[in-house]
Amino acid sequence: MPLYEHVFMSRQDASAQQVEELTTHLKGVIEQMGGKIAKLEQWGVKSLSYRLRKNRKAHYTFMNLDAPPAVINEIERQERLNEEVLRYLTVRVEELEEGPSAMMRKVDRDRERDERGGGGFRDRDRGGFRGDRDRGDRGGGFRGDRDRDRDSRPPREEAAVVAGGDGE
Repeated sequence: MPLYEHVFMSRQDASAQQVEELTTHLKGVIEQMGGKIAKLEQWGVKSLSYRLRKNRKAHYTFMNLDAPPAVINEIERQERLNEEVLRYLTVRVEELEEGPSAMMRKVDRDRERDERGGGGFRDRDRGGFRGDRDRGDRGGGFRGDRDRDRDSRPPREEAAVVAGGDGE
């Protein structure tokens, strides 16, 4: 049978229990029609890149399927009918990925970093806010270069002389 990766997104205001019930319903349809789920992952609530049917976040669910094409048609039909499902995507693959998916590896990596006490991007790579870090040979804070150039210039002449007028 063909192999597929299937992801669907549920509305953010659906509870985890409702998402689980929807997943169980789809799982029943798949198994009833002769397919099987090799892997099932709940990725949790993630932010969307843009608003989708007035939602800014969604519950993501991922499935590796070993099923005939008729099963895919049926679960996609079921998802189109269900108002809780915002989007879905099914991709046919040559072989199923073993172990956790890339999204789950990312979640595990983030958890490990939090447990070690390592901070985010700001703490690790930049050392705090822009004005707080040591700039080495580049001078002081954000305006350091501009202020240094002003100090090395001679003072301006009177405004009337620069403008070319005689001051009256």
